[in-house]
Amino acid sequence: MAAQILDGKALAAQIRSELKQDVMAFVQKNGRAPGLATILVGDDPASHTYVGSKIKACQEVGMVSIHQPLPAQTTMNQLKALARKLNADPAVDGILLQLPLPNKIDSTPVLELIDPAKDADGLHPFNLGQLFEYKSWADMASGRSPLSCTPHGVIQVLLRNGISVSGRRAVVLGRSKLVGKPVSMMLQALDATVTMGHSRTRDIEVVCREADILVAAIGQARFVKASMVKEGAVVIDVGMNRDATGKLCGDVDFDAVKTKASAITPVPGGIGPMTVTMLLHNTLQLAKKRAKSG
Repeated sequence: MAAQILDGKALAAQIRSELKQDVMAFVQKNGRAPGLATILVGDDPASHTYVGSKIKACQEVGMVSIHQPLPAQTTMNQLKALARKLNADPAVDGILLQLPLPNKIDSTPVLELIDPAKDADGLHPFNLGQLFEYKSWADMASGRSPLSCTPHGVIQVLLRNGISVSGRRAVVLGRSKLVGKPVSMMLQALDATVTMGHSRTRDIEVVCREADILVAAIGQARFVKASMVKEGAVVIDVGMNRDATGKLCGDVDFDAVKTKASAITPVPGGIGPMTVTMLLHNTLQLAKKRAKSG
């Protein structure tokens, strides 16, 4: 049985069409468009590509892009000063610091300085901590605080494709604060029973085969083999890697696993476009919240 291909690119386009209408309504009501500030430090080609896609997506839905490119030699004090400036700028509703920073600089001091009410990426410790307070997915999705973009994209792929989560066994590979930890909280809010697997998990193949829903965010090219997947499982691939030939691939051996899974996301064209779209969603929600608070 061939797996259903969960087309993140098509779903992202659908959600952006909805966002465009919502942005138009916001502009009519408030006399301005929501503004997203992007901070890009250095000349990393991949980061430039990612930020470029975010700027283009802003324009697509009618938001204002406020791009802040900085040289690789930018100091932490300069970065902090920019964050404070954007926090105070009334035209800015959301702030995104493109990661990773060059020279392995720790981004935590800047992320913690960004106003939680302008945290478009949902990575401020306050907003991550909010995930532990919500009792249900309805609470999480209420817009009270921004959700981490990639995990939220994973959840939207499941929900909008009519994939049942409640009562099912979910296994999340990876425990980062960017994906693994927040997506596990979101899946629990949807009443899944969640196991987190990582580099120290014993018998990880056995653990993976127990999953009705398998989310791979481990950062290793084609780590998940067909032998690790239960027949009929839903497989969500969050990975973005280059194999030995330079070809873009995910954390899942797509060609082998697609014959065993009931549904699977491709790489590229799966979760990547959804991450950018959830960034736009967060920016609009933050703008609405700011407008309401006056």
